[in-house]
Order: sequence, then C-alpha cells, then structure tokens
Amino acid sequence: MGKKGIIKKAMEVGEIGFSKDGGAINWFPGHMAAATRAIRSRLKLSDLVIEVRDARIPFSSANQDLQPQLSAKRRVIALNKKDLANSNVLNKWVRYFDSCKQDCLPISAHSRSSVRKLLDLVELKLKEVISREPTLLVMVVGVPNVGKSALINSIHQIASTRFPLQEKMKRATVGPLPGVTQDIAGYKIAHQPSIYVLDTPGVLVPNIPNIEIGLKLALAGSVKDSVVGEDRIVQYLLTVLNTRGTPLHWKHLANPIEETTQISEDKPDYNPKDIRPKMKKLPDASDLLYVKDLVAEVRHALYVTLSEFGGNIEDENDMECLVEHQYEVLQKVLRIPHKSSESRLMVSKKFLTLFRSGKLGSFVLDDVPES
Repeated sequence: MGKKGIIKKAMEVGEIGFSKDGGAINWFPGHMAAATRAIRSRLKLSDLVIEVRDARIPFSSANQDLQPQLSAKRRVIALNKKDLANSNVLNKWVRYFDSCKQDCLPISAHSRSSVRKLLDLVELKLKEVISREPTLLVMVVGVPNVGKSALINSIHQIASTRFPLQEKMKRATVGPLPGVTQDIAGYKIAHQPSIYVLDTPGVLVPNIPNIEIGLKLALAGSVKDSVVGEDRIVQYLLTVLNTRGTPLHWKHLANPIEETTQISEDKPDYNPKDIRPKMKKLPDASDLLYVKDLVAEVRHALYVTLSEFGGNIEDENDMECLVEHQYEVLQKVLRIPHKSSESRLMVSKKFLTLFRSGKLGSFVLDDVPES
C-alpha cells in the first residue's frame, strides 16, 4: 500500500527512534518508567480497573505491556472521545470486545450522562465484592492524552451528588498535552463502603510494537508532535484518508465555496489560534461561519485532488505525488503565504488542529479484527 512509503519516511525521527526495519519504537522518558512501576504495584491492590482508550484507536491506544495484568483484573474498557469516532465502526469494536467477553463502553468524559453509564457499569462489576470489603479501589489507567483526568473530574462531580462525602475533593489536573499528570493520587468518591479512584499518569510502553501504531498515537496526541514532526503525522493522515477513499464521501461539497470570500477579506492571514476555543472571548456567529466554510473548503479540496488523481493509489511513488499535491492545495485553502519558510509546518499544524477537533468528521483509524 502507498502508506508504507510514508511510514518508511517516519523512521529514525527525533526521540522516538524509529528503527530502519520498521520494528520497535524506543521512547520511554524517566518519569514513565517510575510511573509504570508504581502502577504495577497498585494494580495488585485494586478491585477494578477502568482502562481508558482513545475511541479513534481502540487497539493502538492500549498499553500492551500492562495487558497481562489488566486482563487478570475486573476491568472496564472506556473508549473515550466517542464524539470524534465514527459510530458505525465504533459499534463494531464494541461487538468485538463483547465477543472477547470484555466489558467495553464508548464514552465522552465531558458528558455527565455518558460518565453515569460508566459508573453504573463499575458499580455492577463491584457489586459482588462490596458486601465483604470495607474499602474498594478503582484504578484509572491509560496512555497519555486519552482523557483520564477529565474522566476523573466528571466522576467527582457526579459522585458528590450521589454519595455523602467526608471531605472536599480535589480536582485532577487536566491539560492539552500528554504527560500532565505525573504522579498517582487517590480520590475518595464514596463512603460506606469507601470507594477510592486512583488517577495515574499516562504511560507508553518502552517499545511501541510498530511504526504505524506509533504514528497513530502521535496523530491522536498521545505523543508530542515535536517528537515525530507535524509534517510526517499529516503525511500519514492524508495517506490513510486517500487509501480508504474517505474524501470521495465528500462529493456533495464538489462545488466551490463562494461565501468564504467575503469572510476571508476580514481575516486574510489565517492563524491556527482562530479555530481554537478562546477562554476570554466566546466565538460569535461570524467566527463559526468562518470555520465552517474553511472546513468545507478543505474537504472540497481533498475530494477534488483524490477524484482527479490519475495514478495508482497502491503505488508508493504515486501516493507520495498525490500527498504533495494535496499539500500545495491545502496551502492555498488555508491562506498560507507560499514564500513563508515554515509554510509546510503551518499547513500541517492547521490541518492537524481541524482533524483533532473533529471538524473534518469522525474517524476510527484502527481496523476491527476479523472474528
């Protein structure tokens, strides 16, 4: 497949250390090694584990080194960020986990109703031990940036209305970058019996099994962009979209967007910060329209470039030419000056922002295993 060529170009990059034969990826900061040891020791004491994974990469976002211990415990797999994942494919993953007799639930950590369903499932799983254990430990684990701390904060909010608590609870630290939580902390969420939720830092395995899994983790934000490089991440994303024919489903946007011209005159120099939520100023109608039309133009551009592509999508060289052409088109759509020395980097950052925010649509990057 054409994406093999893109994957090869991601080798030997930065701190991750991609190997030439496409094998293991070595990237294991010191704090992750210490955190992994602490997690292993606390897993022995936990009564149930909530393993949080990214709904867009249900397999790739699993910490394979911890799987033997996790599978031996009462476990619920929470597929977080379900709003960013294709629901049809996600349902197939749920059925797959069900066939493996593994409890699995798609959630959105910022949705109370979604988290309540998770808590109900956790209580059901703990029901058989609640009667004989005065204190129960629920451990939350997962790779970086899958939303563990956001989930714990939601659990706190719900638990404070459901159970009588003896002390004011502390919120977990939430940040947009992987590695924000760098210690293990316990949070009491219930009394009689006492139930504690243990938050843990996100940890990757010492060796990521293959380069494509590493690229998927980078695409989902579990690895810092600077480690792999935004350019290589976007090359991989475009290759996957082209290989799956995803832009061809955007045929209804085949007509150029004319309404954007007037809005673009007001904002000739487009900045990635324009589409990020601002804390001090809420977006007004014109801002929302601007982003909506920008997304329509991006999708339209990718549809046109793929539909008019005359090469062999399975050929690595042809795929590389297509991706390079799409970069050129995206540079125009995103209003990036051609003479800018960092124009390619700017294209990559803006395109990644649109993808990760869900503006381009919902995707599941991992294929469902054959039953």
